[in-house]
Amino acid sequence: MAVSQDSENETEPRLTDRDVRRLVRLVGLSSEDSALIVTFRDAVLADAAGLTTGFFDSLRRLGDTPSQFKNDAALAEATRLKHEHLTAMLSGEYGSDYAEQCMRLGTFYSKAGFDVAVFLGALRELIQSISDLIMRSSTADRENGFAAVAALQKLAYVEIGIIVDAWINERERVINLQQEAIRELSTPVLRLRDRLLILPLIGMIDSQRAMQVTDSLLQAIRVNRARVVVIDVTGVGAMDSKVANHLLQTVAAAQLMGTKVIVTGLSAEVAQALVGLGIDLSTMNTIGDLQGGLEEAEKILGYHSVDPGDAPNRADQQRDV
Repeated sequence: MAVSQDSENETEPRLTDRDVRRLVRLVGLSSEDSALIVTFRDAVLADAAGLTTGFFDSLRRLGDTPSQFKNDAALAEATRLKHEHLTAMLSGEYGSDYAEQCMRLGTFYSKAGFDVAVFLGALRELIQSISDLIMRSSTADRENGFAAVAALQKLAYVEIGIIVDAWINERERVINLQQEAIRELSTPVLRLRDRLLILPLIGMIDSQRAMQVTDSLLQAIRVNRARVVVIDVTGVGAMDSKVANHLLQTVAAAQLMGTKVIVTGLSAEVAQALVGLGIDLSTMNTIGDLQGGLEEAEKILGYHSVDPGDAPNRADQQRDV
């Protein structure tokens, strides 16, 4: 089932009326089924509090609810969403508004850290409790009661489809955020002093990470108004032609922004591989190790290193006086 997202809030997926109608049609939920469900709406909602309590009891029995609802506010929100869910379930109107309510419910429980199997187990027991209420309310017309229960079972399949989609969407969102955080941590641009940045690269670099490196570096250059950048590749074990060319493009882009780039730490293996691939490194300022690169960067910036051994001995000077 396709899920669209609001560009301003990627955490809230949207289902169109067409998506929901397709799902309703696939499970065989007819307009007559919807009308039957509405027939028992008042009887079911009269016990909404009991159904909600029973749902939470199921969660506690099947999973670890107390640790998930860490405060009264979370429990109050869960109670509110469950009441809204019951109202939407028995409304007889199953379009995008109903789907969004289901998705809010699924997203909430996913963020709370519940296992989807535990939630679905509690939902199954909730459907059974509603079915029991319907049968108790239809003693004068058992056939109508059985038909309403069958319609409710179809609706349950619709809900499961929507809620599981929301659950998966939320998990994927979290995974994407975690991957983005890992990428940012793996390409840190560090400010050593005014106008001087260092970018240490460690591990394997593929095309995607190479693009991340370029984006992070150029943004840092702009923010820090850097004049010199030292890119250290001592921790890079291998580099193919695509990554090498991307590194050259990164150097060129930085130079266009008025920044001098020094590349340090090219291993013998990487250097030989790049030469063998025919990569032209003549446009890159390369220095053997990081210390040498930093010394060169400070010279460019006008700083001069002083060897402590060459510094005059203040005590000797005082004695001479």
